[in-house]
Amino acid sequence: MSTVYDYSIRNAYGKDVPLSTFKGKVMVIVNTATGCGFTPQYEPLEKMYEAYHDKGLEIIDIPCNQFGGQAPGTDEEIHEFCTLNYDTKFEQYKKSDVNGEGELPLYTFLKSQKGFAGFDKSNKLTPILEDMLGKADPDYAKKPDIKWNFTKFIIDRSGNVAARFEPTADMKDVEACAVSLL
Repeated sequence: MSTVYDYSIRNAYGKDVPLSTFKGKVMVIVNTATGCGFTPQYEPLEKMYEAYHDKGLEIIDIPCNQFGGQAPGTDEEIHEFCTLNYDTKFEQYKKSDVNGEGELPLYTFLKSQKGFAGFDKSNKLTPILEDMLGKADPDYAKKPDIKWNFTKFIIDRSGNVAARFEPTADMKDVEACAVSLL
């Protein structure tokens, strides 16, 4: 059986980073965008990183421009945006696709482990996402694809996918899950 340790991603400078580099750590792998309604989630992600990095938490930030073109900048511009606006200390990796023909193999694996289980009904953006996605594909909810920016996968210390959180999930729940694995 595979784990995330079998995959590599590229950093913003184009260098391959094997995820086995993070063996024994808890990872939050998130597809991000700088111009999205969920972009303010950078703030709680950074707070989590600062609070738990020394205890073994890593944030794996993979910018993606597949959802509404909301990450249009270069890797350097995205990094600048994140450090300037959210004082992020965690690394932003190379902008990549998370769905479709050119998707990162890592995302093929992640989606095979944890499919889409619905949006948080209490989030005010849920009806907007459901309407938009439903119009584009009436069967969207049955597919494991990433639906939007800021979908988060929590990886345990053994490299297994422990949980998937859609962008509408409460960040306190994301944090509680990650902390429970530390």
